[in-house]
Amino acid sequence: TPQAARAGRGFDAPSGFALDPAAIDRAAARFEERGHRVVVDPTCHSRHQRFAAADDERLAAVLRMAGNPHVDIAITLRGGYGWSRLLPRLDMTVLAASGTRWLWYSDFTAFALAALAQARMTTWMGPVVSDFGAVAPSAFTVEHCVSLLEHTRYEVACALEGPDVACAGTLWGGNLALVAHLVGTPFMPVVDGGIMFLEDVGETPYRVERMLYQLHLAGILARQQAILLGRFTEFALSDNDGCYDLDAAIAQIRSVCTTPILTGLPFGHVRDKLTLPVGGRCALDVRAGAATLGLSDHG
Repeated sequence: TPQAARAGRGFDAPSGFALDPAAIDRAAARFEERGHRVVVDPTCHSRHQRFAAADDERLAAVLRMAGNPHVDIAITLRGGYGWSRLLPRLDMTVLAASGTRWLWYSDFTAFALAALAQARMTTWMGPVVSDFGAVAPSAFTVEHCVSLLEHTRYEVACALEGPDVACAGTLWGGNLALVAHLVGTPFMPVVDGGIMFLEDVGETPYRVERMLYQLHLAGILARQQAILLGRFTEFALSDNDGCYDLDAAIAQIRSVCTTPILTGLPFGHVRDKLTLPVGGRCALDVRAGAATLGLSDHG
């Protein structure tokens, strides 16, 4: 059937090059064991400077994924940097019409927000090829990803620290540095009454605060119903920081932002993470730290 023919998984590298090339083969084998055809784009095996390939070739890889009749879900190899250079050259309405689903992470935030802004297109932020191809993949990560992609409605339970909240709206966000980076550009979606999630890696607390302030001063945080903060990892405090840690930075943003801010979302540059539909609908209910996220309308 046409649906069965399009049940394949495509691997492409629109940002960084493979840090562990063997992970590509491991990921492909695991998907094939599940009965999926795997299409590996040549960019997964190349390198140009700090990128997987030159801009033209990385752009062509995206179009190859969208145009391949056997690829249902295109999975990015890894994050890194590179999407900002491609955004002005992409027609998001064409990519949305292709029906390809995009599973991404980190730097792909730029693509996801541009797709939402210009074509109201939903993408999925979660594990990438390097996660599926890890020597010992996270069962938590894989289970949540597969379950979300196979169901039009999916509920997640987790612990969140912050005030009690009950709301529903568009779920959106991603890597904090990329979200802040797009403010003031045509690639930043206007989402009113949404639920925003944010995470980052390698950013010290004062820099996290500075980027959150940018979203606050731009009026973006105030237009949301809730802000969900995931993991902020792989940073080291310097002597200049003193005792100014991540808790202090978040407390400062909470003091100036009226939107409820909750921490502890199991998401970020970590082994165990949820898959979240950017552009889908989220019904959030938090009571005494116990939270449920009802995810729907994500295709």
